[in-house]
Amino acid sequence: MSLYEAVLRPLLFRLEAEAAHYLTVRSVEALQAVPGVLAAVRAMSRAPRERIGFDWRGLRFPSPIGVAAGLDKNGRMVPFFAALGAGFVEVGTVTPRPQPGNPRPRVFRVPSDEAVINRLGFPSEGADRVAARLAAASRGDAVLGINVGMNATTPLEQAAEDYATCIERLYPVADYFVVNVSSPNTQGLTSLQSRPLLAALLRALGERIRELDARNSNGVARPRPLLVKISPDLADRELDDVAEVSLQQGVDGIVATNTSTDSMLRNAASAPLGGGLSGRPVFPKVLRAVSHLRRNVPDDFLILGVGGVFSIDDAWSLLRAGANAVQLYTGLVYRGPGLIPELNRALAERLGSESALRNSGA
Repeated sequence: MSLYEAVLRPLLFRLEAEAAHYLTVRSVEALQAVPGVLAAVRAMSRAPRERIGFDWRGLRFPSPIGVAAGLDKNGRMVPFFAALGAGFVEVGTVTPRPQPGNPRPRVFRVPSDEAVINRLGFPSEGADRVAARLAAASRGDAVLGINVGMNATTPLEQAAEDYATCIERLYPVADYFVVNVSSPNTQGLTSLQSRPLLAALLRALGERIRELDARNSNGVARPRPLLVKISPDLADRELDDVAEVSLQQGVDGIVATNTSTDSMLRNAASAPLGGGLSGRPVFPKVLRAVSHLRRNVPDDFLILGVGGVFSIDDAWSLLRAGANAVQLYTGLVYRGPGLIPELNRALAERLGSESALRNSGA
């Protein structure tokens, strides 16, 4: 058992879930500003990442272990996660204008299932403030993704402009963008996953990104890949639709998956709570979605697996099923930040063992 699990987690779990989260964010911000702290974190977290990194669309992912959107909505902890050894950090969901999100309480732990339920509703400081913070942030060699969404007061028929505004304002600091059309906590948002609405949205955003790429093509700028984040509750036919539409519209990848509203995944304690469920109960759905998608997309189409990753066996299962990389969120709540370097080391060892077996002819 880690120090976090033995000491820090019991203290944090005495607090209301969202209060504990904000205390963690403020503490990390203060720590990473102290000279020498990030260097110490890097030294303690060092792993042989040359074995596990990969290249994709002009980006070098130093590790396939990353941080999922939702944990660092406003880009406050990027330097810390990068120092821990995260190969990539996805910030957000960011909305064009600042908004408070849904009323509290809106985050709930389910310790018996190692799960979290949230109905946050995209609380965001807004694209301009997040862009300014990220422009000043040190992130080492970590890839920076930005997850974008629409404001709650924006009519659904104007959603594309909200997403496009976020992309334009955050373009200078992002390595890739993720279109969040699967959060169950913004009214009407998940309807954007339907085939006609998704096609129209991705067409509009693809055009906007190509305009931005052309405007910034000075021989140095690199095109920004576009991914779409989907629900774990989609049926196989709906997964096929999302994959086909994404390929038709030139989308570069899929994040599988967001939180679940499937009542069958909830126990008696969590059943009455509205919102999206994350953590261990969602993992089988994530594994199914990753496996199904990989069979229907080209090899260079990026798949990020997220949901219920608590161990090297979880991460390995998703990678073997077809994910290029995995993201952590609820696993960090229950296992602590040490989960990132732990998975990096374990993955390097596992890949090294497989390589040794292949080279020996076993």
